[in-house]
Amino acid sequence: MKATELTELSQEELAQKLEDLRQELFNLKFQHSTGQLENPMRVKQTKKDIARVLTFINQRQAQAL
Repeated sequence: MKATELTELSQEELAQKLEDLRQELFNLKFQHSTGQLENPMRVKQTKKDIARVLTFINQRQAQAL
């Protein structure tokens, strides 16, 4: 996910994206613990995507003040 994609999303869409990414991370961790995860780098990338979305959410909240 690129930052340019996130700038086009609304606050509600960002919140939904964050929820989806957290669910995906949970599923990836579960797959990793059971030995079914094919690409362990997806866990790291998903964590980075979550951080990126949180950054955009926090920036928009700071601008609203």
